[in-house]
Amino acid sequence: MTIKRSSGVLLHPTSLPGPYGIGALGVEARKFVDWLAEAGQAYWQVMPLGPTGYGDSPYQAFSAFAGNPYLIDLETLHADGLLQDSDFTVVPEFGPKKVDFGLQYVWRNQMLDRAYAHYAFGGSQNLKPEFEAFKAEEAAWLDDYALFMALKDAHGGLPWNAWEAATRDREAGALAKARDALASPIERVKFIQFLFFQQWRAIRAYAAERKVQIVGDIPIFVAMDSSDAWANRDQFYFDDQGQPTVVAGVPPDYFSATGQLWGNPLYNWKNMQAGGFKWWIERFEGSLKLFDLVRIDHFRGFAASWEIPFPAETAIQGEWVPAMGQQMFAAVREALGVLPIIAEDLGVITPDVEKLRDDFGFPGMAVLQFAFGGGDFSVNDFLPENLRENQVVYSGTHDNDTTRGWWQHAEEQEKHNFRTYTSSDPTEETFAPQLMRMAFESRANLAVVPLQDVLNLGTEARMNLPGTTGDHNWTWRYQAGDLSPETAAQLRVLTGETGRLA
Repeated sequence: MTIKRSSGVLLHPTSLPGPYGIGALGVEARKFVDWLAEAGQAYWQVMPLGPTGYGDSPYQAFSAFAGNPYLIDLETLHADGLLQDSDFTVVPEFGPKKVDFGLQYVWRNQMLDRAYAHYAFGGSQNLKPEFEAFKAEEAAWLDDYALFMALKDAHGGLPWNAWEAATRDREAGALAKARDALASPIERVKFIQFLFFQQWRAIRAYAAERKVQIVGDIPIFVAMDSSDAWANRDQFYFDDQGQPTVVAGVPPDYFSATGQLWGNPLYNWKNMQAGGFKWWIERFEGSLKLFDLVRIDHFRGFAASWEIPFPAETAIQGEWVPAMGQQMFAAVREALGVLPIIAEDLGVITPDVEKLRDDFGFPGMAVLQFAFGGGDFSVNDFLPENLRENQVVYSGTHDNDTTRGWWQHAEEQEKHNFRTYTSSDPTEETFAPQLMRMAFESRANLAVVPLQDVLNLGTEARMNLPGTTGDHNWTWRYQAGDLSPETAAQLRVLTGETGRLA
């Protein structure tokens, strides 16, 4: 796959402004697309859109296929008659700058309950043909996901491997009994998913009309507590009790001296190969229904995974175990054709990872914030002069500090290296624009910058600090007045001067 010389902005939809405490797929999403088009941008990059659980990370979702109900726009439901004026009588006082996921879990789910109740009791029946078609089209994942979520709720939120054995192990009689007893909650889950996909497809169509493509994101692993793990146990390493025998993570690195213990179940590649990699084919097929390009997070896991015995306190005691990415991607390409994939090839990259990436022609990634560390930084692969055309360059990603914040907290050696490389002495105010220009001027075909860098925001706007949990992660939102015509004009000028204008 070859990407034309172009640029884009990274922003997760939860970070959009709006009155109900979290970004949504409504008018503000369309305004952002309009602003991107005005700024000459060809791409809007998002993070995974799945339903989040504990920790609120979009990289730990209850399903690799489902959408996040928190993103459903309530004003659209109001306009469509699924919500009434009276439903908005009591609205919490949401802060405009941060997402309160706990409040979303309670209040927004209540609003979605009302929308479903309206439909279930005979309202908005014009939606029925489209809803029935959606259920039939997405049944391969939707049936298991809806049953999983209904069962999870019936078990007080417990993970699936803490359910009674018959349900945990998906015995036919237990599942039939559950489908009968939980028919209404199951249908509710399906209806909410229908609303999400209806709204997302409308946003994507709106973006396409304005020549803005959407870059999605696939976490390489699924969450331990997910419908994917529960419904496909033979595709992972589990014992007879549903406990993982090994889990995923990464060894000590830039972000953590003890590595990162993610806890995701690891793939049983031999079983996947025996089944023709059907699960992966369906996963990529589902993603390509939603996105124009797909970024694969932790791509190196397709060459080898950091396998950590379960249970473990840290990721230190893991080891690299080969994976079957070569065979899997060949099977997916045979089934679906050329794959519009971006490989997140950061971290510990070995020749087998590079070969896998290059054999399939996937563009890799470079992050300029990583370009200036160490003593002899001239050999750093992320320096602009060392980048490749078939590559995507970022000033930073969702896991980095904002570029302004990075400069504030950078080591003196890094600052010295940057000054030496550029023959400049940037200030806190000028550094982010300078690094953005370096990204745009590079030979990489695609340059992407987080909106926080476009707005020149500091550490207070950081999206995620890897290896940590708490209300500082995944909560940042921009304000309605931040996307000014002047900022769009400045970005358009930079885009035009560097030959990236959409």
